[in-house]
Amino acid sequence: MPHAIRIHETGGPDVLKWEPVEVGEPGPGEVRLRHTAVGLNYIDVYFRTGLYPPPGLPSGLGLEAAGVVEAVGDGVTEVAVGDRVAYASPPLGAYAEARLMPADRVVRLPDAIDDRTAAGMMLQGLTAWYLLHRTYPVKAGDTLLIHAAAGGVGLLVCQWAKHLGATVIGTVGSDEKAELARAHGCDHPIVYTRERFPDRVREITAGEGVPVVYDSIGKDTFEDSLDSLRPLGLMVSFGNASGPVPPLDLQLLSAKGSLFITRPTVMTYTARREDLLAGAQALFDVVQKGVLKVAVNQSWPLAQAAEAHKALEARQTTGSTVLTV
Repeated sequence: MPHAIRIHETGGPDVLKWEPVEVGEPGPGEVRLRHTAVGLNYIDVYFRTGLYPPPGLPSGLGLEAAGVVEAVGDGVTEVAVGDRVAYASPPLGAYAEARLMPADRVVRLPDAIDDRTAAGMMLQGLTAWYLLHRTYPVKAGDTLLIHAAAGGVGLLVCQWAKHLGATVIGTVGSDEKAELARAHGCDHPIVYTRERFPDRVREITAGEGVPVVYDSIGKDTFEDSLDSLRPLGLMVSFGNASGPVPPLDLQLLSAKGSLFITRPTVMTYTARREDLLAGAQALFDVVQKGVLKVAVNQSWPLAQAAEAHKALEARQTTGSTVLTV
């Protein structure tokens, strides 16, 4: 039988269990996939801890993987048996050797993109796509602030935004991460452990502030992110690595310059298949052209997912992390 990582309760990395699972045949509109590589993302931690409650227990985990279509159910036209595919979508369950998946959630992979790269870029790459092209369409001459600039999404945002002609300011936790971010297009890395980033942002922008902040950290950076925006600026809170943002008094947005705020998710921006395909095509194009270099900097066997979670939560990872099958 194929194996998968399952959780029977929420909690620390020790709740991740490697267990045999029954997969079965695909139903109408479904495909059965044999995974080759699985992506690790911080949202996996949220589901594991219960910050985002899983739909039921026991539960699988993970939202991103690459592999091969083994079987298709009735009515499936999107892919065929033997296709190399990838996805970044619910339902939970990517931490598995094989699984069933809705056919309209998977996309064919170009020959030029290998499975390991695909598993390390789909969720983070589609996130970078909607952040830069949909939530706030970045244009040449813009200056933006991205937190965790040396992380998976951060490195992709730095490269893609630089390609679009923007000036990129990014926060990082160490000098080593600052150099990594700089090598991927970050013009102004800020080591937040020794510099107050809103002050540096004001200095870099001659006191004006930035039109957009992309913040995946949450509680620890939220108010300082607002203080980094220029009047009418947009605060994009797309993650909670340090914990959820406390309830917000809307008067704060008024006081700080009639600011805007949004809490987007990749699932909303790719809910329609035409949007998923548009985002995937845009991502594949910039990867194949060399605009984006996907840095898969860590890898663990899927059965050792708990060790990968520990490293991720300890901020010991950079770029993307892949669990191999």
